[in-house]
Amino acid sequence: MTTSSVKSVKSAQSGAGDSARPPAPPKAAGRRRTRRARPDRKAWLFLGPFLAVYLFAMIIPVFYAIYQSLLKVERSGPLGLGAPKVVFGGLDNYAIALQQDAFLEGFGRVLLFGIVQVPVMLLLSLVLALLLDQISDRWAGLMRATYFLPYGIPGVIATILWGFLYVPGISPITEMLGDLGFQPDFLGPDNVLWSIANIVIWEFAGYNMLIIVAQLKSIPQELYEAARIDGAGPWQIALRLKIPLVRPALILTCVFSIIGTMQLFAEPLVLKKIAPAVIPDYTPNLSAYFDAFSNANIYVAAAKSVILAVVAMVLSFGFLSLVTRKQRSER
Repeated sequence: MTTSSVKSVKSAQSGAGDSARPPAPPKAAGRRRTRRARPDRKAWLFLGPFLAVYLFAMIIPVFYAIYQSLLKVERSGPLGLGAPKVVFGGLDNYAIALQQDAFLEGFGRVLLFGIVQVPVMLLLSLVLALLLDQISDRWAGLMRATYFLPYGIPGVIATILWGFLYVPGISPITEMLGDLGFQPDFLGPDNVLWSIANIVIWEFAGYNMLIIVAQLKSIPQELYEAARIDGAGPWQIALRLKIPLVRPALILTCVFSIIGTMQLFAEPLVLKKIAPAVIPDYTPNLSAYFDAFSNANIYVAAAKSVILAVVAMVLSFGFLSLVTRKQRSER
């Protein structure tokens, strides 16, 4: 074999090897891919207003409340009549709040309120959602709007409306029950808590119902058809198919209800004008409000608010951890 033929063979082999290798990407394409991989800056322009509002309306007030809860007022001079001075108080405000029996009784009251009110409201919301899922689409929209309408009424207005239905001599309900031989005292010490629970259920049952309805609409229709082919009736489909599949919606609404129960404020504040049983420390939120705006003790009120937030967080996250642990054990 001559030298020229050897060179031609080597050049052919090198050409074949080069053809087997994937071609290197052009520099321009590499730059384009790098640019596409980077996050779009325009997205931050849309997220910016929301993040700014969330920062100034949620995050900063929380830390400011914690800061205020660590301060206290000291007075100098004889009999404490000197000029007041704001100093660092540490955990003194928390100690003052936890030593108030009325404040702790308010926690017990809202816990009892939540134990009864939350299951009743969620059960009612679930029943309404299942009924809406059964009726025809022609009437579903009207019924959905009707059930949701009370949620669109502010809590103060709703409490005023129900207040007229609770006051004897004005309420047609008390008059009708009086004709039947009953003398109910809806605003008495033993009944006012459940009168408030009735208002809260009336307000938020429709809202929770919509969340459950949205979960029901996401269930594939093939599952219903398969259940009917297997001989399942409406009750069996509801109990064994629909309710287990809307469990995430029930968990979500339960968490919202727990947080809302701990924040109970508007309803007892409005009923306080006509119900002597509603004291300033009837709920923890109400106690913090009266400390801040009636007793001019904003630092103790801030400590009570922080305690309330911690309790609500512990209850909600505790419920979520309990539910997720149960789901893992079932799997």
